[in-house]
Amino acid sequence: MLAFVALVAALLAWRFWGVYGVSQSIDSLGRDAAELWIRPYVHIGDVGITPALLVELLVLVLALGVVTRLLRSAFSTRLLNRLPIEPGTRYVIERFFSYAVFGFGLIVVLQSIGVQLDSLLALGAAIGIGVGLGLQTIAKNFASGLILLLEQPIRVGDRIAVGDLLGDVIQIGGRSTWVRTNENVVIIVPNAEFIESRVVNWTASDRSVRINVPLGVSYGSDPERVKEILLGVARLHPDVNNRPASDVVFTGFGDSSLDFELRIWTTKQVQTPKIIASDLYFAIFKAFTEAGVEIPFPQRDLHLKTVSGEAKSALGGQKQARDEAAKA
Repeated sequence: MLAFVALVAALLAWRFWGVYGVSQSIDSLGRDAAELWIRPYVHIGDVGITPALLVELLVLVLALGVVTRLLRSAFSTRLLNRLPIEPGTRYVIERFFSYAVFGFGLIVVLQSIGVQLDSLLALGAAIGIGVGLGLQTIAKNFASGLILLLEQPIRVGDRIAVGDLLGDVIQIGGRSTWVRTNENVVIIVPNAEFIESRVVNWTASDRSVRINVPLGVSYGSDPERVKEILLGVARLHPDVNNRPASDVVFTGFGDSSLDFELRIWTTKQVQTPKIIASDLYFAIFKAFTEAGVEIPFPQRDLHLKTVSGEAKSALGGQKQARDEAAKA
């Protein structure tokens, strides 16, 4: 089938060239292609937009992107990394530096190909119309990204919770923010959600986070002894901070237990609160076993209003047997 198509194409080409001449056909095709290449299809101000101009602009913009990344990397490694600033602040400065370099370079590139500032204003008006017609979401997320970079309610490295998502901020982009969960899954969240929703930032002021470990002991246990054991377990864990100090709260009297809560602070296991809680539970169980502190089972009292005759006889027989055993 392919051979047949190729043969037909060859015959048509031979027919065409035989009638018009090979050289004339090539010259005609070249002139037509050149005319299509340099013909302006759209005008922005006084500048005609041709395919040649678009290709030139694309090449220059790609080169500008490469130059911007190189300058951003050099700016970060040779200057910002030597300054005593936080990683989140360093990331914001890098972002704005790259935006400024790319924006300035884009203006230079456009002027170099003949696009003047008044034409840029016309282009901006066209873009504004496009935003009004269908790019509101992208524009909103981009504006929200700028707000996040300026106000810094969240920064790269922060432990945050938004909605049902809990994780670490690893990147704040122009349109979205990347959050890595404890399962090493990266969730891409639109920036507008951080502006319009309630966000919990666990590490906004400092990296210390309090973790609560609830537990219960039997009613026969000494609360002071329980408190002493729990504080001793917390002191022995390497990832529990000494300051602020751990404390124990007697939360109340449960149905079958005295309820306590061990409250510890950590900076090393902010991302893994369940892991440090599990370590403490293992240590608490061992310490309670060695100290003879009982962790009770749930207990319930059953009150019967009506009992059948057979049940009464059985219960009466058991009571009589217990009384006789007690007398003996």
